[in-house]
Amino acid sequence: MTLKGSTFWHVTSGAPRKWTKLSREYPLALRLYADIEGTQYPENDVTFRAIAARYRREVMPRKAYATQRMNEGELENLLKVFGDVPLDSIKPHHVRQYLDKRGLKARVRANREKALLSHLFNCAREWGYTDKANPCQGVKGHRETGRDRYVTDDEYLALWEKADDALRDAMDLAYYTAQRPGDVLRMKRSDIRDGALWITQGKTGQKLRVRIKGKLAEVIERILARSTRSAHAALIQNEGGQPLTYFALRSRFDTVREKVRASFQFRDLRAKAATDLPDLTHAQRLLGHKRRAMTEHYAGRRRGELVEPVEREFVEEEADLVESGERGLTEKPA
Repeated sequence: MTLKGSTFWHVTSGAPRKWTKLSREYPLALRLYADIEGTQYPENDVTFRAIAARYRREVMPRKAYATQRMNEGELENLLKVFGDVPLDSIKPHHVRQYLDKRGLKARVRANREKALLSHLFNCAREWGYTDKANPCQGVKGHRETGRDRYVTDDEYLALWEKADDALRDAMDLAYYTAQRPGDVLRMKRSDIRDGALWITQGKTGQKLRVRIKGKLAEVIERILARSTRSAHAALIQNEGGQPLTYFALRSRFDTVREKVRASFQFRDLRAKAATDLPDLTHAQRLLGHKRRAMTEHYAGRRRGELVEPVEREFVEEEADLVESGERGLTEKPA
């Protein structure tokens, strides 16, 4: 096996020499070399760190920016434990131990890290680094209850009144369009056309056209009146006319939230919008959900189902027994 440029090749020793391309990755090249030579591949030669490096280079860039950020943190935690461990040495009981120990501090994050480990292992199988079963298979994660925080109108207005213009714009767009924070920050003036706000959701790729009317029309008119910049400029801008970043939005929101002692998160505004809509079909279309059940779970549990009370009057027990004929032998004859 020889390295030519950045790629490993298998080269025969006899004339004429035959060159067979293997891989740029040494562990995979070694496995392919062993297959050609008919020799046994050295077990446990590929470490988790080697697979993580390729995953970070080839798989993560294809994900949404917010997902990449989360995966980076998750991958760092996994590397602290499995970094130099041979991939084939990771067994289901190791995954269970990781979940249990990590779950003492962060149960939800432990589940997400296990999901990343599982996907990474599946990629390693596809790439030919291992033919072992996925060690995450059959290992149950921690139970999650899901977020059910409902933001009241009073809470919304208390924070809105203390917010600056950029934060107010972001809050109002998030509520009246029921979109995620990242999608709100990506909205541009050029997305306003044909009487609608054109949206492509970053997480799912779902495309929407939200009709500009009512309160949403008032919010957009207010934003456009304040900004006279390029037609392609972001709707949410800072004081310098630059697009407001996710970190800046988070910082501004947290600062005001601390002042008014609010406990909800910016992402809860999307759920508030869905919950406040009386028509579940309308909510499903606005959220971009494919299944109605997802919308019911997402919005319905925030305030609870509205049900009717018991409607009946109490009657005297004696009279009730006489009318129903249930007194039987205890009733005196006439």
